Amino acid sequence: MHSGRDFRIFLTAQTLSALGDAFSFVAIPLLVLRATGSLVQMGAVTALVGASSILTGLFAGYLADRVDRRALLITCDIARCLLYGLIPLVWLFSPQVWLLYAIMPLTGAFAMQFQVTYVTVVPGLVKEDQITKANGHLYSAYSVAGVAGPLLAGLVSALVGPAMAIAVDATSFALSAAGIALIKFRATPQTPPHQTPLKDFLAGAEFLWRHPALRALTALLSLLIFITYGLTDLIIYYLKHDLGHSDRTVGYVLAAATLGSLLAATTVASARRHLGFAACWIGSWALCGTAIAFLGLSPGVLLVGALAVVQLFATGTAGICSMSFRQEVTPDHLLGRVTASFWTIHNTLGPLGVAALTGAASRYGIKTACLTAGTLCTLTALTALKTPIRTPN
Repeated sequence: MHSGRDFRIFLTAQTLSALGDAFSFVAIPLLVLRATGSLVQMGAVTALVGASSILTGLFAGYLADRVDRRALLITCDIARCLLYGLIPLVWLFSPQVWLLYAIMPLTGAFAMQFQVTYVTVVPGLVKEDQITKANGHLYSAYSVAGVAGPLLAGLVSALVGPAMAIAVDATSFALSAAGIALIKFRATPQTPPHQTPLKDFLAGAEFLWRHPALRALTALLSLLIFITYGLTDLIIYYLKHDLGHSDRTVGYVLAAATLGSLLAATTVASARRHLGFAACWIGSWALCGTAIAFLGLSPGVLLVGALAVVQLFATGTAGICSMSFRQEVTPDHLLGRVTASFWTIHNTLGPLGVAALTGAASRYGIKTACLTAGTLCTLTALTALKTPIRTPN
């Protein structure tokens, strides 16, 4: 599988892009916090990105199943390169928080289109029985980038400010676009030419509804995303505001946390093969909820980092299993539409979740917010035992 030239290039390009994403993952919240000092405004920017992703999901599948997928991926990378590149240029003269409110929803839209299209091309790069392993290797590469990215972003932000860290993100998207241009993807499958984007979205939603396990996954993930979507903002705020640590420490913690993603990527194929889909998915989300519940009780940075590792291990394992299962059961000509519908539907409550979680933390404190969110996350995961997720095939 991994000896193929196209897969190696794809893996390299996405690693570079993930490295840049990790920079903005840390730098954008720090930029907002430095300029405003407000957890609510951090949540507002995150919520706007989530809302734009949801709107994009209504037509992302339409494009992914009709437009040349390589050209679409390149376009999304170039657009994000230009948008992120504008932030450090403006910040050289004067911080302008309104610019983040304008740019971040656009980057979220292009990211959503990229993610939907990316899922559709993976099955064309590997054999069918290697999809979970391929997703694991890709996730592993992202995790390695995720370790280096937040660490470097924290250092760069501490030395020259978070705006310059975002410039690294912009460069990474340019390199990713150059790499994708070298890949030969399988031709985009033929689809009905006269469908509207709304009908395409509904076609994907109908497939999800008719498949018992995908229907249950979509419903439960909608609740889980609502509960956990604003967690990164809480961790950053807790470290900076409650525990009084520096940008550099934030970078260290988030870098260490991605070791959980790396562990998930290297173990998920074996875990799913031996334990099955249901045990991996349900158990992972229950573990995630437990980690979140204890996060607000952490008296120091080391325990915060350890619990963040557990949380990312759990969500990484569940995410890879979910994506691989969807790729396995969905016909190729529907994969873009099903992926767009799946992500759009279960992300719909995300912006409201960010507002609820950051608002609760601001009013009642991080401890109460994390304990409540973690408990709800675990209980939601356990309800899957009463659904077709127990026997997905």
